Parts: sequence; structure tokens; C-alpha cells
Amino acid sequence: MTTRHLGMDWLRIGAFGLLILYHIGMYFVPWGWHVKIDPVIDWVAIPMRATNSWRLPLLFLVSGYASAALFAKLGGGGAFVRSRSARLLIPLAFGIVVVIPPQPWIELMVQHGYRGGFVHFWTQDYFRFGALDGIILPTWQHLWFVVYLWVYTLLAAGVMVWFPETLRARLADGAARLLKGWRMLTVPLAGWLLIYALFPEHDETHALVDDGPSHLHYLIPFAIGWLLRVRPELFAAVARCWRAGLAIAIAAFAFVSWVEWNWPGKIPAPDWVGIPFDVARLVQGWAMIVALVGIADRFWNREHRWRTTLAEAVFPFYIVHQTIIVVAGWLLLRAEVTALPSFLTLVSVTVAGCWLFYAIGRSIGWLRPLIGLQRR
Repeated sequence: MTTRHLGMDWLRIGAFGLLILYHIGMYFVPWGWHVKIDPVIDWVAIPMRATNSWRLPLLFLVSGYASAALFAKLGGGGAFVRSRSARLLIPLAFGIVVVIPPQPWIELMVQHGYRGGFVHFWTQDYFRFGALDGIILPTWQHLWFVVYLWVYTLLAAGVMVWFPETLRARLADGAARLLKGWRMLTVPLAGWLLIYALFPEHDETHALVDDGPSHLHYLIPFAIGWLLRVRPELFAAVARCWRAGLAIAIAAFAFVSWVEWNWPGKIPAPDWVGIPFDVARLVQGWAMIVALVGIADRFWNREHRWRTTLAEAVFPFYIVHQTIIVVAGWLLLRAEVTALPSFLTLVSVTVAGCWLFYAIGRSIGWLRPLIGLQRR
């Protein structure tokens, strides 16, 4: 594929935008997080579940697509690895050292009674390379996605370099045949269900080395995203089944919502609910991804004057957004601001803060690589 698929650009922009909105929701939902409104709001779990099962796999799918496009553009494994490493590892290091530290500091104060100021925490405790009240420091927090993506791109580069071109072509052709037609909807989902059957008790750790089932779960959409770039005929398979995928995702989400409504917050659900709930989330997740790719291909594959700016801005937004949310949420908690004003404030402050971070970073040459932008 030689032309840029603008629909996949818009899908990437939308996926990162939803991720930011999701993390704002984490301030209100009963699930554990760095800082929470008091009291938490049980029903917020239902709209959170609307994206919970597919938002991250979708990010890995669009990242796989973009990685394949970049590999084709650079024309070699060495150039690809250097480019990906610079664009991912430099902002990762900057994020760990500069952007992330307010998050564990606030969590330690709010949930563990830590009394040190931020400067003391950053200079004396943050770089301990060990645990402080059960929190491993330093930490990459939400930037775990960057770490995983870098590892997956190394794996992809290894395949592209070490496998002969004829073998790579056969593998891509075979995978395209396997995903042809309705199998685009069923085969990846079967893979997810198999991973769940083999590791039913696994919870994501985001620690890289002990997160094997999660890697298997995310490598499937990453590989399919890569295949969509190198075998664009797969978009025909998506076009065939995305409407059915949307209907299936809505039906699965209806069951997930029913469970959340009947057993909200910390109320335990009956044992029989566990497996159907998990399976419904997996079905919802992959079916919705297929539906969104189909919608992007059918309706969003067009230019707009904001596309280039937004496509460039989403990575800097991603780097800084959670720290803004945590800091603003902590200040709102201390001021005892109620739910609706807190939500409106978090949305406004996060959007404004992200734009400011991006605008400053993109205008200063030496800052650009630190926030994930190319040098001029």
C-alpha cells in the first residue's frame, strides 16, 4: 500500500482522545487509582466499560499499522529500529524522570500517609530503584504502553530482517487468507479466548517481564494492524463484517452493563457470572475493534485541515495527560469539589494543559524529541 490511509490516522487520534477521557473517568470510578473523588460513584463503571475492553488493543492495532508504514518508508530494519527507539525511548526517559513523578508522590500522600514535599520525594525517594509502601520507584506508570510498543516493534523488525523475503511474503499471504471474510471477526477473537482459557487468573501487571498473557493479547491486534498495511485487501474483510461486529459489540456490552448495574462497586457478583462476564468483554472488545476499523475505512478516509496537527499532537498529549489529571484531581479532592464541577474542570484543565505542553514543546527545537516529536 503506497497511499496514506487517512481513516487510520483519525482512528489513532480518536483512540488517544478516548484514552484521555477514560483516565479522567478513573478519578470517579470505584476501581483503584492514584487519587479518587470522595465518595466514588459506582455507576461510572458502566460508561467506562463501554471502552475498557478495546481501547488499548485498538491502540496497538493502529500502532502496528503505523509501524509497518514506517518500515516501508525507511526501507530497512536498522533505520526502522533507530527511528522507533528515538521516537519512543527518549520521551519515555523524559517522562519517567520529569513528567511521571507527581503521580506516585500524590498517591503516596493520599493513600499511604507520605508527608514529604515533592522536591524531597523527587530528590530523595523517587530514584530509589525499589519499593516505597509497595510502590516501585522510579516508575513508568501509564507510559508502560510505550515500553510494550517498543518491544513489539523490535520483534517486528527481527522478523523483517531475519526472515527471507520469500518466507515473509508467504507468512503474510497465509495470514491474510486466514483472516479473509468473516474470519477477520472470528479468528482473532478465538485467539483471545484461547489465551483467556490458558491463563484465566492473569491480571495485567504492566511490568513487561511478568506479563506474558497480556503480551499475547496485545500482539494479536499489533500483528493485524501490520497486516492491514502490507496486505490492504484485508480491508475488504473488515468491510464485510464490521456492521455485524458493531451489533455483536453492543449486545456483549449490554450483558457487561447488566452485571455492573446489578453488582456495582465492591459488591461481589455470584460465581456463575465470572466467566460469562470475562468472555463477553473479550467478544465486545474484538467486535468493536473490527467495527471501528470498518467505520474508519468507510467514512473517515478523508483529509481535514486539523488532521496533521492532531496526528502530531496525540503522542505529546499522551505523555503528559495523566499527570495533569492526577494533580488536578488531587487539588479538587482537597477543595472538596463535587462530581459534576470536578468532571468539567478535569476535562478543561487536561485539554488546556495538553495543548500547552504540545505548543511549548513543538516550538523549542531541543524539546521536540523529549515530547515524542521529530527534530525539525
